[in-house]
Amino acid sequence: MAGASALERIRTYVQFTRPFTLLPPLLGVVSGAITAWGSGSNPHVLRGEPRSWSFAVIATVLLGSACAGLLNAASNAINQYYDVENDRINKPLRPLVIGRISSRAGLRFAAVLYVVAVLPTWLVVAHPAGPLTDRLFAPIERHECFFLFVAGMLCTFVYSAPAFGRTKADAVLANLTIAVPRGCLLKVAGWSMVASVAHVEPWFIGAIFFLFLLGASSTKDFSDMPGDAAASCRTLPIRYGVVTAARAISPFFVLPWLLLPVGALLPMPWNDGAAILTGNRSVLVGLGLALAAWGAYTVRLILRDPQALADSENHPSWTHMYLMMMAAQIGFAVAYVV
Repeated sequence: MAGASALERIRTYVQFTRPFTLLPPLLGVVSGAITAWGSGSNPHVLRGEPRSWSFAVIATVLLGSACAGLLNAASNAINQYYDVENDRINKPLRPLVIGRISSRAGLRFAAVLYVVAVLPTWLVVAHPAGPLTDRLFAPIERHECFFLFVAGMLCTFVYSAPAFGRTKADAVLANLTIAVPRGCLLKVAGWSMVASVAHVEPWFIGAIFFLFLLGASSTKDFSDMPGDAAASCRTLPIRYGVVTAARAISPFFVLPWLLLPVGALLPMPWNDGAAILTGNRSVLVGLGLALAAWGAYTVRLILRDPQALADSENHPSWTHMYLMMMAAQIGFAVAYVV
């Protein structure tokens, strides 16, 4: 980037983080926090107190959501660092490919993003949090959010870096190491900013998003087949073919959302018969059915012409995947505040 102005450099590094992908994790953390606030596991409720949003709680959620966006940016940066060979074919205009950012500079930038994203979450302690010194020296078991972020960070290395396994090269493991941090851990981390994660509810919610991304995240793999094949990444469509892969991921657009009605209606014998999901039952059931119907429509788009997934850089199913994720995040938040 020799000779580039400061503004041009900033724009290049912003482009490097792929900013359009940062909204879903940010929204997911905020949604997870609101869900915990409206749940039966809210610390105020457990203490017999009325629910309340204090400045400390709001500041904690804002800090955590910013860290979630930065962690996703770091993940995008490290993925591009290790995916240069793939991107020369699939994404030839990315900054590392065209030399606007050197490999060394890209790696340094990713490292800085990881530090800035993860270290501040040590200050995230669920209610009652107390002043800054209490947060810093709280018992280690109260720093749940920090360890969830560390686990998410490690998943990004496992996905991208050969030294950690580079699961991106394996059809099944790739989806698993995407779905764990961006599906399950993201929601649970948001929850941990308000309430303890030592309950079934946050993990049940996380499992819904995990199952959705376990299949739906493959939508990006179809158009990337040429570069992935050249880089020896045997993604789902490369390993099993476009048609079989399209059929394999289809149930994941529908079935996970049906767990919402199940969770809203199914009693837990070990919890005095209360439902697994403690939000508004009608909203949760309606949300689950609406998302399942949306998923079924997306499946129709996929199976009508599976080859179009490979021929189009941005197939509508990829857009629907992101929109469904964000709609689900907003829906959960609504279900726990009405």
